[in-house]
Amino acid sequence: MPKIVDPRARRRAVAEAVLRVVARSGLEAASLRNVAEEAGLAIGSVRHYFGDHDELVVFAMRHLVDRVDQRVRAHVDHLRAPGSGGGRRARAEELLEEFLPLDDTRHEEAVLWIALATASRVRPGLRPCALELHGNTLLLMEHVLRGGRESGGLPAGLDVATEARRLTALVEGLTFQAVLQPEAYPPDELRRLLHHHLETLREKA
Repeated sequence: MPKIVDPRARRRAVAEAVLRVVARSGLEAASLRNVAEEAGLAIGSVRHYFGDHDELVVFAMRHLVDRVDQRVRAHVDHLRAPGSGGGRRARAEELLEEFLPLDDTRHEEAVLWIALATASRVRPGLRPCALELHGNTLLLMEHVLRGGRESGGLPAGLDVATEARRLTALVEGLTFQAVLQPEAYPPDELRRLLHHHLETLREKA
């Protein structure tokens, strides 16, 4: 009997192959042929599920976004749980740390995000995905800061929209530098800088 293939599972497997190739060798190396080889498939099988290269890469990047989103949602649910100000503060910092390359998994995700953001400048098909990823991050920062303001952990007059943009820029900048020069931005230093920034927000009049 012919082997029954789950199309969704096959597309996810190909997406994971794309991410491995990009993380290892850059986006320019993620050709259909290289991805097929990484996934252990014939190139015709990859073409069967994806019309062109941009569709393949966009699907892989959306798969990455979903992977990160599932992990972040667990922190959001934890943040919403009742608790003291100190407990909520710690949970909020844990959530924000998910966006920093503090371990191998998050470091690989950071490399992939940078590859996508860089390529989206000259590849219009990738731009919506890159903008969506940035937009989701900004919305989450607003959610965290607004919650901190409402719970009394941050000043009542805090400009959430402005500070969310600053916090997003800080996190994205630290991520870039940690990928570029990891010896200068080890995990403890990334945590220290994030914590320091949040403390400055708490001290605002």
